[in-house]
Amino acid sequence: MFSISTKYSQNFDFRAILSNKNSNSKNLKSIIDFNSANDLIKKASKNKKGFTFVSQIKNSKFSNLFFFNVEDKKKDFEYQDIGGLIVNEALKLKKNKIELSIDNLPKALVKKSIIKNIIVGILSRGYEFKNYKNNKSDEIGIKKIILVSSNKSLLNLCIKESISIHSGVALTRDLVTTPPNILNPSNFSNEIKKLSKFGLKVEILDEKKLKKIGMNALLGVGQGSANKSYVAIMKWNGGKKNSKPLSFIGKGVCFDTGGISLKPARFMEEMKYDMAGAGTVTGLMKTLALRKAKINAIGVVGLVENMPDGNAQRPGDVVKSYSGKTIEIFNTDAEGRLVLADLISYTEKRFKPKFMINLATLTGAIIISLGNEYAGLFSNNDQLAERINNIGYKDNEKAWRLPLNQNFDSLIDSQIADVQNINYSGGAGSITAAQFLQRFVLNNTPWAHLDIAGMAWSKKNTKTIPIGATGYGVKLLNRLVEEHYE
Repeated sequence: MFSISTKYSQNFDFRAILSNKNSNSKNLKSIIDFNSANDLIKKASKNKKGFTFVSQIKNSKFSNLFFFNVEDKKKDFEYQDIGGLIVNEALKLKKNKIELSIDNLPKALVKKSIIKNIIVGILSRGYEFKNYKNNKSDEIGIKKIILVSSNKSLLNLCIKESISIHSGVALTRDLVTTPPNILNPSNFSNEIKKLSKFGLKVEILDEKKLKKIGMNALLGVGQGSANKSYVAIMKWNGGKKNSKPLSFIGKGVCFDTGGISLKPARFMEEMKYDMAGAGTVTGLMKTLALRKAKINAIGVVGLVENMPDGNAQRPGDVVKSYSGKTIEIFNTDAEGRLVLADLISYTEKRFKPKFMINLATLTGAIIISLGNEYAGLFSNNDQLAERINNIGYKDNEKAWRLPLNQNFDSLIDSQIADVQNINYSGGAGSITAAQFLQRFVLNNTPWAHLDIAGMAWSKKNTKTIPIGATGYGVKLLNRLVEEHYE
């Protein structure tokens, strides 16, 4: 992890100067000679290819000095992309310290929304997970960020807000990346307990409690594993005492072999991130606590492991869910919806929330539909769906709404139980999975399901995300709360 401060340093490894075509070049005289700065800014103003321009001064004295052109843009993620570009340039030069100067920006662009998002982009692209490497001496990563400006109060505010966002995203990435032999359901619940130091109230339901209250669908998924199953509940009370909480529900299958319906061996190692929905909820709750969000919120995650043991659930079994509805198991690899079914009904009944949003790496079909650009969005409430959709474009954590319909719903009717856990005859795998979940919303509470199977992990570097866990959903839902419910 790297440090971030506002302390000025004369001996910089890599200085990034935020500039603009309307900038006053005289402000740079203390750093470089006037003519060099002026020429670079003129070049930046003529750039037509995009919203950023980077130019390096080539002489030996200023070889680590870069200009980045900043313009007034419509989307916050575009400023985050500038932060990512700054980190990329530093990494190319194998520099581990960045100094960012904002004093050369015109006053119209020196505002919290811009500076905060540039810092969020820097923090996001600078993230690393190398916990299990023995030789770290030759690795280059961003270790220190120094912000330079005469407006120290603005910088401190931007640092505080950007760190609260990034801390949640980084926690989600850490959880999703951690090997499954280490992040089993028990250890995941222990990591959640640590969040109590940030003001969250944490409650853990073990198997004894889960059996007592009737979460048999969730328990059925984990019964083939040597690791016990848990439900973790995180509570943030930042709103009025009697106001309904916002609820976020996450699928936490810490490793998914498919159970008796065993997955192919190739790429099975990727199934360590089948708990990304729970990881996102955990990271989101940390962010809400760090920034002391003025709402009441509940995070509920089901932590299980799906293994093909002699005691494992079989295709053809029937289980009775928390809601009382019976489920016929056609495929044990359609396990995430079983976990969520119990969590949805339980959350709705116990907490009576204003809305429920669940996140899950639920179906491979959603990747076929939307690739790695959008999460699948399903909802019983148009207002909630529209808000999620619109918010997604601001931080580039997009979600695309797909339909729910009675004709799809009938595809999961069972001949011997209330519902079957998968549809083999009518296609629409992601939709019928969502239809399954909707059956466990018992009191018409506004509900949305985000299928993040294509969004939780990136196999390539992007402008703000290195290869690996993305932390998708933390920024999206944090902003949803901030803009519509506080």
